[in-house]
Amino acid sequence: MHKIVVLGPESTGKSTLSQKLATHYNTVWAPEYAREYIDGLQRPYEQEDLLTIAEGQLALEDERAKEANGLLICDTDLYVIKVWSEHKYGGCDPRILEQIAARRYDLYLLTYIDIPWEDDPQREYPDPQMREYFYQIYRDIVVNSGVPWADIRGSYAEREAKAIAAVEKVKQGTIY
Repeated sequence: MHKIVVLGPESTGKSTLSQKLATHYNTVWAPEYAREYIDGLQRPYEQEDLLTIAEGQLALEDERAKEANGLLICDTDLYVIKVWSEHKYGGCDPRILEQIAARRYDLYLLTYIDIPWEDDPQREYPDPQMREYFYQIYRDIVVNSGVPWADIRGSYAEREAKAIAAVEKVKQGTIY
């Protein structure tokens, strides 16, 4: 089973790309569990919610892996929770960090901020400087992860083509 993670700042086309890749490869994708969880809250999320979100993300990923055809597309991983927790609360629950260390992925597709911001009640940082700030954090993560990664930018069609080319390399065992 190859696990591909689409990672990047808010409003950079991660869900769109995940759906397109799943359709292209006739497989399933694991959406971002945080969206569903936060939609169900009757209050703003708090730091304690992040562990519940992390657990839900992993459970969803494991569930979808059973349905996958040898390729699972993940619309995020726990690094997103780590980044948000550290930025918003100044630290991250060690249990989340343990799960990050334990999980293995085959490819990161890092989405750039070159598509227009789309407002959404769950999105917090539309400012271009903050989008660039978060992109650099995610770039540092993938560069230092030891996992192959591809820079995904350009039009939606260019992004999809770059992502498919990177996934093909993983499937063929010829990546980077």
